[in-house]
Amino acid sequence: MRRGLIALLAAIVAVPLVPGTPARAAFAQAWPGDTANQTGGRDYYLDATAGSDTAAGTTPATAWKTLAKANATTFAPGDRILLKAGETWRNEQLWPKGSGSAGKPITISAYGTSTKRPYIATNGKVPSPFLASGAKNPQTVGLTGAIVLRNQQYFAINNVELSNDDNFDVDITTGTYVRDGIAVSINADLLPAGADTVMDYFRISDVYVHDLDGPSTWQKIHYGGVNFQVFGSQSYKSYAAGGWHFKDVRVENNTFVNVELHAIQMAFNWFDATGTSAGQYDEAGKFHEGWEQLWVRTRDLYSRDVHVGHNYAESIGQGAIQLANLQRATVEYNEVNGFLERYDAVSCGLYLWAGADSVMRFNEVYGGPANEYDGTPWDLEYTNFNVTYEHNYSHDNAAGWMAYMGNSSNSVARYNLSVNDNGVLVKNMLSTNYTPTYFANNTFVYDGAAMDWVHDETFLSRVYFLNNVFYNTSRTATTPWYRRTGALRQAVFSNNAYWEASGTHSAQEPADPRGVRTDPRFTGDPSAAVDGEGIRAAAQRFVPRDDSPLIDAGRYNPHLGTADALGTHLYYGPAPDIGIVEKPRGTRVDNPVDTDPIENTPGAGVNLALGKPVTASSTHSGAGGTLGAVNLTDGSLSTRWAAADNATYPITLDIDFGSQVTFDQVYLDEYTDSGTNPRVATFSLQRWDSATAAWVTIGSYTGGIGHDRTVTGFGTVTTGKLRVALTGKIATETYTPTMTEIAVYRS
Repeated sequence: MRRGLIALLAAIVAVPLVPGTPARAAFAQAWPGDTANQTGGRDYYLDATAGSDTAAGTTPATAWKTLAKANATTFAPGDRILLKAGETWRNEQLWPKGSGSAGKPITISAYGTSTKRPYIATNGKVPSPFLASGAKNPQTVGLTGAIVLRNQQYFAINNVELSNDDNFDVDITTGTYVRDGIAVSINADLLPAGADTVMDYFRISDVYVHDLDGPSTWQKIHYGGVNFQVFGSQSYKSYAAGGWHFKDVRVENNTFVNVELHAIQMAFNWFDATGTSAGQYDEAGKFHEGWEQLWVRTRDLYSRDVHVGHNYAESIGQGAIQLANLQRATVEYNEVNGFLERYDAVSCGLYLWAGADSVMRFNEVYGGPANEYDGTPWDLEYTNFNVTYEHNYSHDNAAGWMAYMGNSSNSVARYNLSVNDNGVLVKNMLSTNYTPTYFANNTFVYDGAAMDWVHDETFLSRVYFLNNVFYNTSRTATTPWYRRTGALRQAVFSNNAYWEASGTHSAQEPADPRGVRTDPRFTGDPSAAVDGEGIRAAAQRFVPRDDSPLIDAGRYNPHLGTADALGTHLYYGPAPDIGIVEKPRGTRVDNPVDTDPIENTPGAGVNLALGKPVTASSTHSGAGGTLGAVNLTDGSLSTRWAAADNATYPITLDIDFGSQVTFDQVYLDEYTDSGTNPRVATFSLQRWDSATAAWVTIGSYTGGIGHDRTVTGFGTVTTGKLRVALTGKIATETYTPTMTEIAVYRS
């Protein structure tokens, strides 16, 4: 861990923060406990040096001494627990009992004359959340914080300093240690029958958390600086739908340095929510593993109305701000300086997964690792519905810019700035989506000689790239667009700008007839990046000059939103500008209309099989009857057909065009997902010969189908029917084939 920074940062944040200012700033002001209680409750004071647990505790002169005294007290709505500034409580944790009520939260805060926050140095003296067998202990999970709240609500915590490490000089790398700063939990097993299962109103602000050490390995339990979790010892199916979530949460203006695993974390942690037994089929017949947590959506278990803002996180072991299972969340103006520093596995800097109706904006992430796995600052994660990343700034993240998992709906990334994220710009795509994804008006500045690819896998569903800037600073290497042949088949590029400092464009550059391929002519240096400057300052370098080819060269689409990275209205002139800044030049368009939808742009010609009837020799009866062959020609990669478990080979799929058609390409797409590998080893294509009333083979193929495969080389075929015959299974696979699409084209 970085130890030298601790003393410096402790001095910087030794006084309370003014709400709304960056979390690292500090300004002298009175502590909240020095002013009158405005909620009508009683104040209780603690003084680690001069206090006494036998005193009344209701005035500074009669303060209690230990946190144990507060832990043994049940507080009433409106009460305040006030810790004396400058004092330190070592080897203790604070777990006050009771809950507040609407308008009368219980507050944990500071009083006194010192400029140093009161400090709880728990030093790892917390119960283990594990039994001797290694299983989680339902009695102790969630009790691992310097401050603990369990099945409690209406709390405000502010102006305290917390640590939870027994030796700052030793980095724990093994064992089963779990240590939090503030641990807030709903323990489903310990709530009495009829109790409220929704915990309402939490305010955590102006808190400094540092040195939460633990092994940099996944123990199937989260921990971090501020940690909200829902626990249950059984499968989620054992608990009633609805409830089991947090509501009205604000975590803001806090500082986190040297913590494991996360700075801020919100998620479910059901004990039995992994594997196929905890999974389920969605309405499209797609199976979701338990850990994808589709059940949060289907059972309405989202925590909701969450605001995470103006926090600063540095040197974080895993993902800095990892949020899950949130609805109506706003995550804004957070700064992450270094993440995945002690955890060599999957995670990202700041992201939401299994979330809904949420926005991530005005955040800045830098200092990410060169990670083979995700490792990116942002992530369009599994099972996200209506999640937008906008106006964010990332730079100097070696793994790339955006991880992209799939199984999402209406994912949008717009007006974001990426500088020197020289890994993979859009990394992974492991599952098909429910609807297309939009990457609009982002600006990417990268070194083509140092980066891996724009995309490393294969887009499995339609992705629209419009009005983006791809700016390659390398004078020796062109942009490496993809690793796999056919990777961009599902991507539509329109009105993007492509700049190669070398003067040579990549042979892999996608077709974009409306694209711009001349110098964008920005106001400032595109390759500059300053830690902590924020998107509004950084975007000033990307204001187009008056003679820039980016001005009015974009394409309007409702997914652009209403403002650019500087807050300028969208848009002015005959069309939006390309890139993150809209030049307010020309007539203001107040109610833009999409008269030329990018969705109508032909992706790969006319699909002659679209909507045509399909007859399968075998169909699986599972997933509520949603696995029919009709899904193979519906134009959607989020639906699929599957053969029955006892299907015999060859398994045939016959498309009836209804009339004679001519084609020279056949596109095939196997359904692949987490836990579902390609299954087809060999196949053939056959045409129907109406003269002889027989099928005629036009090609036989080995090497399987995989994510997708475009078959050509059989010449030009005219027929009224096409048969795809799956003739052999991969030997190591157990189950029969499942496919999402068959498309037919004439080039």
